[in-house]
Amino acid sequence: MTVTDWAEEALGLLLGRVGETAEQVGDRFPLYADPADGRWTTTGRGSWTGGFWAGLLWLRAGRTGRDEDRTAAAAVTGRLAPWAEADTATRGLILWYGTALATEDTAARALRERAAKTAVGAFDPELGLVPWGSALGGERLRARADGVPGLVPLLATAGHGGQEAAAGHLHRHLDLCLPHDGSGRPAPAWRLDRTRGWVAEADPAPGWTRGEAWLLLAVADALLLADALPRADAASWRVDRLVRAAELLLADCAMLVGPPVPPTDARHADGPLDTSAAAITAVALLKLALVPGAVWPTACAARAEAVLHRLAHDHLTRPGGTRPGESRNGGTRPDGTRPAGMLLDGCYDAHSGTAVRHELVWGDFFLALGLAALLGRADLRRV
Repeated sequence: MTVTDWAEEALGLLLGRVGETAEQVGDRFPLYADPADGRWTTTGRGSWTGGFWAGLLWLRAGRTGRDEDRTAAAAVTGRLAPWAEADTATRGLILWYGTALATEDTAARALRERAAKTAVGAFDPELGLVPWGSALGGERLRARADGVPGLVPLLATAGHGGQEAAAGHLHRHLDLCLPHDGSGRPAPAWRLDRTRGWVAEADPAPGWTRGEAWLLLAVADALLLADALPRADAASWRVDRLVRAAELLLADCAMLVGPPVPPTDARHADGPLDTSAAAITAVALLKLALVPGAVWPTACAARAEAVLHRLAHDHLTRPGGTRPGESRNGGTRPDGTRPAGMLLDGCYDAHSGTAVRHELVWGDFFLALGLAALLGRADLRRV
């Protein structure tokens, strides 16, 4: 099969699954689905993952061109509005990915602008970042690798002040997350202790491969954003440091040479895999391949394609609910099948044992986005 053939087939399966998911979840948001029967655990407000559901619906609408699909995507995006003022750095994940593909939707654009404005207002100059926040529980003054992706491009849409905040937010997280603790892995989560300063948290711990993927994605976004600016305006992005950060993540986290689908914890190679980390990494690599003058475009593009192929071939369910090498009884629905188009083997939270081999809504989104980009149907400079 050519790249077009297998990528087209996989994208069709994923977006077909979107239709079934929409019927199943109604006005709620999908979070993760049981690998046996495809039933979704849902949330009423979307949590930090709601933007990925909206993004999947926009991808479907872009593929079909149908008015009813655009209407459905717009309705879900509208339900994300309360997150615009929520105290959380994950508003980037929610409101960037939930709106960036809605290129001709005025309401989505207005929501994105509103979210960007409030995010700039949440930037703390003393800390040099937008705090993790309290909206999802826990201590407010924290910094996590998953509080950077999405928020960098969202902040950057808010004029010069937004670009300054975006660059500051990213570089402060690089200050914290890139130094090594002796294990050879970045520390992905920190909390501010007023006496001791920033203290690394135990969970998630160094070796959290999805955290490394999130950080690489944010760096790739920043490099593309800086490239689009005049040289003088790009100075605050500190491009040389961003290049070094990308090289460090690619080398030390084995993103170009390790297993295409990593374990959720790199310190435990025999633990659960995380296909969502692989899908995020693939999109980040495709973005890095677009950076003009970079030394890695061929390697990043080839690796991204290889990762996407592995996900599509080995971890995506086919009609009948199976995947290669699996019998029809791989699913346990009453009819003996599970849905096609499920990206299996995602790990929501290994530490708590929550959904460790499941379909994850953000894994589906990033696989679909990567495939769409590979097929020339999504511009990764814009999403």
